[in-house]
Amino acid sequence: MATEACSTVTVNHINVFWDEGMLKHETGIGVFDTGDDPGFLDVLEKHPENSDRLRNMVSILKRGPISPFISWHPGSPALISHLLSFHTPEYINELVEADKGGGKMLCAGTFLNPGSWDAALLAAGTTLCAMKHVLDGHGKVAYALVRPPGHHAQPSQADGYCFLNNAGLAVQLALDSGVCNKVAVIDIDVHYGNGTAEGFYRSNKVLTISLHMNHGSWGPSHPHNGSIDELGEGEGYGYNLNIPLPNGTGDNGYVYAFNELVIPSIQKFGPDMIVLTIGLDSSAFDPNGRQCLTMEGYRKIGKIVHDLAKQHSDGRLVIVQEGGYHVTYSAYCLHAFLEGVLSLVSLPPLPDPIAYYPEDDTFSSKVIDAIKNYQKDKLHF
Repeated sequence: MATEACSTVTVNHINVFWDEGMLKHETGIGVFDTGDDPGFLDVLEKHPENSDRLRNMVSILKRGPISPFISWHPGSPALISHLLSFHTPEYINELVEADKGGGKMLCAGTFLNPGSWDAALLAAGTTLCAMKHVLDGHGKVAYALVRPPGHHAQPSQADGYCFLNNAGLAVQLALDSGVCNKVAVIDIDVHYGNGTAEGFYRSNKVLTISLHMNHGSWGPSHPHNGSIDELGEGEGYGYNLNIPLPNGTGDNGYVYAFNELVIPSIQKFGPDMIVLTIGLDSSAFDPNGRQCLTMEGYRKIGKIVHDLAKQHSDGRLVIVQEGGYHVTYSAYCLHAFLEGVLSLVSLPPLPDPIAYYPEDDTFSSKVIDAIKNYQKDKLHF
């Protein structure tokens, strides 16, 4: 990856990697994510994965309270040779041909339209630049603010709005760099990070942890269930930790899951790099999720993850954007998460404009305890 855009910055900043070219991925309108017009609705919605969501994320980081702690860096497109570190040549050729042919629906809800392929290359390349920035020692924390998202993209299959696995490519770059022997991936998107898990399912160099809504498989493009018994295979057995959480788990339940399952696993694995794939669709108001996290929950998770990085990976943390489809609240939750990463004691937290959810964490705690009991003899951690 070219690194001309990367430069040394002071500590206590977050290096954000972003390129406006990713806004050119047009996903269309219809009934939610189908692209269908039934003929009897006056107002059709934008596809949930649309450019407005990222416009608000960019603007809140540029004009919100933590803007002085943000350093901005441009992205660059990935080359085909970069993509082959994670994806099969046949799959990449399918995407290239679909782009040449003017577009294609690759699976339910996942549309490669004119401009989409260029945006996907930018998302992948921008994520690689964020990773290389950290690997080269120019900063400790980097955030790839990218779309289309990537964590459902499998080595040979598009899925769930994702074409290229941005995080998976970055993890492989870290392993190939000689800087990192072991990488931990923590995925807090509301859906199972199945593509990333599949890519490293037979590796003992990557610990993949996914906290997600207990949604199961949703069809041929997503055969994985995200269940607790998907543990990895071969050398990778015991290195895939799935934490399917009950609907409505909320702030306290997520923190409990981190304390009981995620933190001990990271402590015993001892990664050289932590990659956090952040899905803001776990929020209380997301149209695609049911997990009821609020800004405060994201803020706490941000602090926990950065503390883990400081303790176990020399502070190296790469954050990769995934889902988050409430155009307003996703931006607020992102701001709160990065507040947690920064641990700013001198800056009052951004107030939550809408969240109030009476949380009962009794059931989610019992589920988390059951997951821990099941996996304690099966995972290395």
